[in-house]
Amino acid sequence: MESGPLISVGLPIALFIIMIGIGMTLTAREFHQVTVKPAGLIIGTIAQILVMPAIAFALCWLLALPPEIAVGLVIIAACPGGTTSNLFTLLARGNVALSIVLTVSASLITVMTLPVFTNYALQFFIGAEREIVLPFGRTIAMLSTIVLLPVVIGMVIKALWPHMASRAEGAVSVFGGLVLAVLVVALVYGIRDRFPALMAQAGPSALLLNLLGVGLGLLCSRACGLSRPQALAVATELGIKNGTLGLMVTLSLLHSSEMSVPSAIYGILMCPIGFLLAAYGRRVIPSVQKPAGAAGGLSEAG
Repeated sequence: MESGPLISVGLPIALFIIMIGIGMTLTAREFHQVTVKPAGLIIGTIAQILVMPAIAFALCWLLALPPEIAVGLVIIAACPGGTTSNLFTLLARGNVALSIVLTVSASLITVMTLPVFTNYALQFFIGAEREIVLPFGRTIAMLSTIVLLPVVIGMVIKALWPHMASRAEGAVSVFGGLVLAVLVVALVYGIRDRFPALMAQAGPSALLLNLLGVGLGLLCSRACGLSRPQALAVATELGIKNGTLGLMVTLSLLHSSEMSVPSAIYGILMCPIGFLLAAYGRRVIPSVQKPAGAAGGLSEAG
């Protein structure tokens, strides 16, 4: 699976389309609304970029994970929120505008931070055994092309043809979910003989990473005085990761099926956790308190 056209060509193209979809959910207005009171943006961004990878390193140490699984866990932890996080935030009656801006801001910052955390994890867990390095310059160039450029394209489409962008957003979200599902199925099939053992190794750590991210988002946000809708947006961003990006790094750049297992398993586990979080949000936030940004419904959900 590492060298096939599905990974080398299809995955970057699919991710490019998904990131255009994220761009089509964003306008200058959302940036302004969130930056006027930036507490949620600051807390969510720091937690996504710095705290989640730190939690992953701690889990790798506490659970004594195998080196490849440990590197894969750090990679998925360092990935930004996924394209479906905005939809789960909408379902949870969270602050959709904050969710959208967190998704985009973390995606942009990840261009620089993901290679750093990946290379550090490779050196820390595998460096003594064999040399595997994620090329920093090439990775930044690839992530910039696949993350920055399509987001800008999506925003331009949103500005010039808003009605077309609104119709396309839902289709792109569905496409993103299908891409992740196909990749997970193909990966599991490719390592089917070893998958039960790898699931036993990576499953608990992926689940703990997800639950700790959601819990951290809820508790820290509320402790810092954010509203429940804002806290739910931060928690969803920390829990619903861009598994497609994690798979692209592990399969396209590192050519390792075993390192990609945490991203695949995380992609499976995060959806039921997301629905539980949405159910919790709908229980604690009455519909009359739905954020104004959510009134536009699916057009902001990305």
